[in-house]
Amino acid sequence: MSSLSRLLCRRFCTASSATSVASTPLNTIVIDLFKERNFKTLVNKFKKSSESYRFRCKHRIYEVTIRRLALAKRFSCIEEILEDQKRYDDICSEGFAIRLISLYGKSGMFNQASQTFDQLPELKCQRTVKSFNALLTACVDSKNFDKAEPLFRELPSSLSIQPDLYSYNIMIRAYCEMGSLDSALSVLDEMEKSGVSPNLITFNILLNAFYEKNRFSDGETIWAKMENNNLVPDIRSFNAKLRGLVLVGKKSEVVELVKELETKGPKPDIHSFNALIKGLCNDGDLEVAMRIHRELSKRGLIPNRSTFQTLVPCLCEKGDLDLALKLCRESLNRQCLLHAELLQTVVDGLVKKLKFDGAKKLVELGRAKGYSESSLKMPSNAE
Repeated sequence: MSSLSRLLCRRFCTASSATSVASTPLNTIVIDLFKERNFKTLVNKFKKSSESYRFRCKHRIYEVTIRRLALAKRFSCIEEILEDQKRYDDICSEGFAIRLISLYGKSGMFNQASQTFDQLPELKCQRTVKSFNALLTACVDSKNFDKAEPLFRELPSSLSIQPDLYSYNIMIRAYCEMGSLDSALSVLDEMEKSGVSPNLITFNILLNAFYEKNRFSDGETIWAKMENNNLVPDIRSFNAKLRGLVLVGKKSEVVELVKELETKGPKPDIHSFNALIKGLCNDGDLEVAMRIHRELSKRGLIPNRSTFQTLVPCLCEKGDLDLALKLCRESLNRQCLLHAELLQTVVDGLVKKLKFDGAKKLVELGRAKGYSESSLKMPSNAE
């Protein structure tokens, strides 16, 4: 069969299949995919659904499905789905190609992300700094930090691509995640020398890293530099500082800063109050921390996993297992899945106090939320 014949066959066969897929409501297709438990069947259904252009426009279903397969470590299934996408004309669009590269990166499959980037010219897709940034992000997302710097230093010149603000921000993030904070700062100096102005995202990445690593004074220097660049700190900037203050034990300053944010803004969010709760717990003020937790709803905020992960251990240490149980149940019902070890600590503590009913109900709720029998169980002496 000639190449022209193969092309015509593929086009007409795809068009015919796409017509049948197009006749099915998109919501029905998506729900069916979410409900499918057999991974091989899921892959086949996804590939079939991809024949519809409407389906291929839905980024979210791609993200959810690929993440689900990655969590199950079904990497061959991911590759089968994403490689199949390359047969559509959409691949000529850099945006569609970036989606595939990004999904490979988030799945920890950097080699496949890199191969896809290399294939783009033969797939008639132009490579610009946008797809380069997607590849660099995939490198960081997949934790291939040793490959990030060579990629950043060598690839742009070979492709006549000029790194932009996003490229520098990705590289700063890479160094921060590696723990090479001084190298991250050197990239900030480098971008300024290259005429690329840092933005708030640049500084927030640095602030989070330096405050988190207990380099508070360096964080303050970066904060001053941010303001010198006429950038107004947002709530992410303040949250980074709050976490830094907690680490150096400045609880009173944490309290004052949260109060100041409530009156002057930017408005504190759940992460701000989580830092405050953490500081209070570290200082032994559990009663005040719990009061703040109870008042979150009045502020229009919903506690998240970090809130519960901070409070429950403190309650266990204080011996308040009933309240610890209550927070565990609240957390699980909010789909905030705590560490299995922490839940097991609560179960064991309840059993020790002969509160078997509460322990059993927590184990049952945990199992219903996906915890395995090996990670969460009733102690043998209580069964």
